[in-house]
Amino acid sequence: HSFFFRYYVDQALSPAQSYSTMTSEESDKMEEDDTSSTRCKQVMSAISKTLGKLSEFELMGFQRKLWKYYPQSFNTPPQNTDLVDLVDRLLECYSLENSFQITKTVLAEMGKKKLVEYVDTLCLRNEVRYELAECLKQKYGECEDYGGEKRPFDDVHTTLKIVSTCDNGPNIEHEVMKIGKLDSNQEAPKEISTADILTPNYLETSSSRFILLTGVAGSGKSMAVRRLVLDWIEERAHEHVTFLFPLPFRELKQFEGEKLSLVGLVKKLYPATEKLRDGDYRCDECQMMFVLDGLDEYHWKIDFENTELMTDPTDTRNLNVIVVNLMRARLLYRGLFLVTTRPYVHACVPWDMHYNEIEVLGFRDTQRDEYFQKRFKDSNQAARVIDYINSTKTLRIMCHLPLFCSIVADECQHVFKEKGTHAELPNSITYMYTKLLFALLRQNRKWRAPENSVDKERDFLIKLGKLAFSMLERGQYKITQTNWKENGINDPEAVPYTGLCTQYVTKPYVLVNENVLSFIHPTMQEYLAALYAMLTFANLGKNVFEEKPKNKVKGMFRGPTPSEMYKNAVDRSLQCEDGRLDIFLRFLFGMTLKTNQELLQPFFTSPLKWPTATGDAAALIRKRMKDSQNPERNRNLHCCLKELGSQSLGSVSSLTDC
Repeated sequence: HSFFFRYYVDQALSPAQSYSTMTSEESDKMEEDDTSSTRCKQVMSAISKTLGKLSEFELMGFQRKLWKYYPQSFNTPPQNTDLVDLVDRLLECYSLENSFQITKTVLAEMGKKKLVEYVDTLCLRNEVRYELAECLKQKYGECEDYGGEKRPFDDVHTTLKIVSTCDNGPNIEHEVMKIGKLDSNQEAPKEISTADILTPNYLETSSSRFILLTGVAGSGKSMAVRRLVLDWIEERAHEHVTFLFPLPFRELKQFEGEKLSLVGLVKKLYPATEKLRDGDYRCDECQMMFVLDGLDEYHWKIDFENTELMTDPTDTRNLNVIVVNLMRARLLYRGLFLVTTRPYVHACVPWDMHYNEIEVLGFRDTQRDEYFQKRFKDSNQAARVIDYINSTKTLRIMCHLPLFCSIVADECQHVFKEKGTHAELPNSITYMYTKLLFALLRQNRKWRAPENSVDKERDFLIKLGKLAFSMLERGQYKITQTNWKENGINDPEAVPYTGLCTQYVTKPYVLVNENVLSFIHPTMQEYLAALYAMLTFANLGKNVFEEKPKNKVKGMFRGPTPSEMYKNAVDRSLQCEDGRLDIFLRFLFGMTLKTNQELLQPFFTSPLKWPTATGDAAALIRKRMKDSQNPERNRNLHCCLKELGSQSLGSVSSLTDC
């Protein structure tokens, strides 16, 4: 007999005995026992599917034998009982084990040996399915926030915006400017959920066994995978997807250099599948879905043309051969495959392969608020954080990224813990963006470029920031091949791996596709431009706002002062009527603040010695606010004061005469 039934199910009593010997406490426990309920559904499903293979005449014969051998339980005419009522009656009168054995005994007496084997197989799969679900529940039932704290996933999970179209381009909503859509997909996207992906309707109407789930860095792809896994667990009596196997690429790395089969790989990651037989991987009725999470973290070359063909899941090959053939949908003829990646990697999908691409776009405003309400159990704290986000439009917009929401939540939580619920929250958007920058760089260093040093990252950021700055001055938000060369970026393919940029496909002409890159959001371009200006000044002594060095004295060049750089930046910003340098200016002044300079310290080649920088900057801003007649520019200058934390700062400096 199956261990699944022997271990969990007692011998059956008659219905009357069962209820009479059960205490109220035991009865309550059984009603609350989801495990028993799940197993009951699985047994009911296995028996129903097996009996469903009988013809109408054979099913009548099965019923007659039940009435003949078990008259105490079946005392109504068999012709009045349909299949569902029959199975219900069987499970009502007998334990799971006995119901299962009665079904097998009657089928054997009818000479239905193959159906006896079939119901055994179904029950074995149900056992494995249950144990796999328990394993996945432990692994995916908790999530770790940006600060490293673990909490139940359902306590923080918020529904993501997932759409059925791809190449939607970055979010271009902006606090100051109206930026036109960057020539990306113009189709109106249809929203779907992770639960939809597991439904027969979606999988059958898509006519594709391969799904590519894309999204920019921090948009919630891994959160979507976690939700998908838990959806499968909660619906594990679902008939369509029998087994779901998450295969995160960061976990697959441990098998690099090994020879193993797909079956062996699954068993190593999920020991609960040991009992599955090789035939289960090839069976049409045993639908398996493989979720390959994080293709952008995979280092090996994915060569669909030259990698050897592999169609047998028991064949032994190296990891790359298995991955390529999984993505080619050659392994497991009836398998389903979902791959998550940042958008630029979707070019790795074979040109001749039919697949569905869906995109995670992060949070809407209502979903963002729901996230903070779940994250903070204290409703007053949640309300304060939501008010804080809404007080600055740039923060509100950027919170479409779940990663950014997590960073903001961690910082606010730290303030509440240290200073109380009514403490002042950070005024500086620069601080939050700097935290986001380091979160993305840390992910890139850990999973994609472990060899990167701080010096390499600094040089890369200066080059990328120079590109961001030159594009910003021109009002340009789409990166072209010429831009790479102009700014000394020799490996443009490495840019998206940082998570600071994204790639999408445009169709400028009929039958013409063009790969386009942009920053993940216009404000990230503005932040990197400000970082370039700051690092160039601090490390190289150059003012990016001066075309040629000035102040030649006795054959020597006197380096620019912080005051001069700030003055040039403000004046350049005020000249832009469209406000294209407004947010850039806020970031530049924000980087003057000590807390932000401490975060950015790894990128400075020597300690900064600007004791009066904050006061000087505040004085300059106030003077320009008095001189300017433009309400919008003045409003932005006031925001620059907020970045300095200096609304009431009254210091006087030499800049007041500028």
